[in-house]
Amino acid sequence: MSTPNRVYLARLAGVAVFDPNGDQVGRVRDAVARLRATQRPPEVVGLVAEMPMRRRIFLSINRITSIDADAVVLGSGMLNLRRFEKRPNELLVLEEMLDRRVQLDPGGQAGTVVDVAMECSRGGEWSLSRVAVREQAGRLARRGHLHQVEWDRVRGLTGIADARGTANLLAVLEDMRPADLANALQDLPDARRNEVAAALDDERLADVLSELPEHDQVEILAALDRERAADVLEEMDPDDAADLLNELSPPEQDVLLDLMRPGEADPVRQLLKYTPGTAGSVMTSEPVILPPDATVAEALARIREQQLSPAVAAQVFVTRAPMTTPTGRYLGMVHFQALLREPPADLLGGLVVNDIDPLRPATPLPEITRRMATYDLVGMPVIDQNNRLVGAVTVDDVLDQSLPPDWRDRDAPVEGVLTGPARDGADD
Repeated sequence: MSTPNRVYLARLAGVAVFDPNGDQVGRVRDAVARLRATQRPPEVVGLVAEMPMRRRIFLSINRITSIDADAVVLGSGMLNLRRFEKRPNELLVLEEMLDRRVQLDPGGQAGTVVDVAMECSRGGEWSLSRVAVREQAGRLARRGHLHQVEWDRVRGLTGIADARGTANLLAVLEDMRPADLANALQDLPDARRNEVAAALDDERLADVLSELPEHDQVEILAALDRERAADVLEEMDPDDAADLLNELSPPEQDVLLDLMRPGEADPVRQLLKYTPGTAGSVMTSEPVILPPDATVAEALARIREQQLSPAVAAQVFVTRAPMTTPTGRYLGMVHFQALLREPPADLLGGLVVNDIDPLRPATPLPEITRRMATYDLVGMPVIDQNNRLVGAVTVDDVLDQSLPPDWRDRDAPVEGVLTGPARDGADD
């Protein structure tokens, strides 16, 4: 493993960080550069790494022993686990510079920053050295010419940016899981966060919104036009869409629900009727439902569908027709492990388990938690007074409701994480 003299930072994003023992610490999310009073390029003082539980920490550049396309390795010493906070004279290179509109000298050709390189001097100091800038394309050109130029040949790299695009920042973020992307969005200024969120496609934005704190969900949704907001709500799971709409005023709820397709809006309207903190308010109205004459092979094919979460795919609920909630009479459920043990041609009607009483829509959350823990269940059916399946509560729903309300918020304290002293001159 080696450390090249020049490293392009957009290519470093997402690379794993390892300690001297070979244990992964986290992944690179950005680089921190210190602005100088002179015209010299900013000095790179460290990297920002994201650890488990969405915690971002600062890694001093002096602690890094090697960098390559696959890994960043730290030297020995204590790792400071204090949450990273940017100082007034610092900039986050990827967050603040990608997609920035700049001009090239000489000639003043307009372009957009697509990457920034840091370079190590003979004395071991890392500085931002080169900038990859794509020329603004003309009307007939599909893509402008790409220039890799010295830092001092580009104007507009620091200071307040004009309106920016999002393509290059999205390219850096595209491989993140929705929860990690939601975490990254919380680090952006509000205007930049809303720009990036709006540039995501409807399905991706729906997944990310489900991972954000409620106040961020509301602000991003409010920044969209109402038709787009309704499209995104249609892509969300009904329970997540209902949770988000519950944060809005009733008139705004009605406007967005009226803009949604009836088939997508009706389950959400039904969920909004239930009392908060009950099975009805936290359940999903779209569990896996099959008739008793469906085969094991059909059930296995259904739970393999990519859009299903692991908790939802862990069991199949068996009912009489119709197969959408509220269904016909509820018969029982079959766990996926049982499906794996049975011949593919066997019918679900002969495998159902119904020895545990289903939940009712009004069952309170503490009772749901107790019963799921007692029977080691990943999901439980919810039936109405007519024995029709109206939904299912899964373990992720219970966890989400059991954690503190601000658990998704980046500013919330993380219990059980040891922190060292704040960054000082030694860390810089």
